[in-house]
Amino acid sequence: MNVTPLAKAVLTGKLVSGLVGLVLLFSAGAKLSQQKGVIDAFTGQFGYPAGAILPIGVVDLTCLILYCIPRTSVLGAILITGYLGGAVATHVRVSDVWVAPFAIGVLAWFGLFLRDPRIRALIPMRSEV
Repeated sequence: MNVTPLAKAVLTGKLVSGLVGLVLLFSAGAKLSQQKGVIDAFTGQFGYPAGAILPIGVVDLTCLILYCIPRTSVLGAILITGYLGGAVATHVRVSDVWVAPFAIGVLAWFGLFLRDPRIRALIPMRSEV
């Protein structure tokens, strides 16, 4: 079976997007579960009121769902970027490591770039020859 470079890129994009999806699903699940450790981290370390955790989890899950549906994946990626931008800002504000939410945002777009021809058309990668 001969697999084209484009087919390999699309498969890689789906795998990267799946990884992003798993991370966001875990994140949303942690917030929606309202576990004591999550509440303590949000209220103590990040300074958010306990009542904000559930709506943040709903936003997290909504962004993920939109990202996973092919028709709305670009909107989902845009919303994930905004959501993770808030996460980066929160981590920076409390002098915490901010690399993980930043990297997840980059991977979200990288996965979409590889799996969606509309994004590849908007951001063509060219080699100088």
